[in-house]
Amino acid sequence: YQRRVHGGINDGAAALILMSREKADELGLKPLAAITGLGKGACAPEYMGESPVNAVKNLLKHTGHTIEDYQRFEVNEAFAAQYLACEKQIGFKRELTNVNGSGIGLGHPVGCTGARILVSLLYELIHSQQKRGMATMCGGGGVSLATELTLL
Repeated sequence: YQRRVHGGINDGAAALILMSREKADELGLKPLAAITGLGKGACAPEYMGESPVNAVKNLLKHTGHTIEDYQRFEVNEAFAAQYLACEKQIGFKRELTNVNGSGIGLGHPVGCTGARILVSLLYELIHSQQKRGMATMCGGGGVSLATELTLL
């Protein structure tokens, strides 16, 4: 047994198929969800773990939603303190966030983290019969992204 306060570096692979609704219709495909909002953010590199705060604020500004409008959250928790800082500033609810584990519990598959987070959110929304979720990710150097996913 080993206690962790950060995610392990893991092997991983993922693939997503993204296309316009028009292309899906043309091909006769029924999409599972749509990306209905994006927010970008950044902060000083020494605070990189807090960069999702700015991305979430940007997403909420562009969508007109509030944190209460989301039923599930996937937050790339590379470090425990990073998640706690974001939770405090954004107001994430623990019972709705990373309900199946995230970076610390599942590992940190460098190169497919974004796809892993979106797919985890997608299938949690389906499983819990919820409609709208948010995925956040921070990157080295202080960049970040927040994505709104809505089931169709």
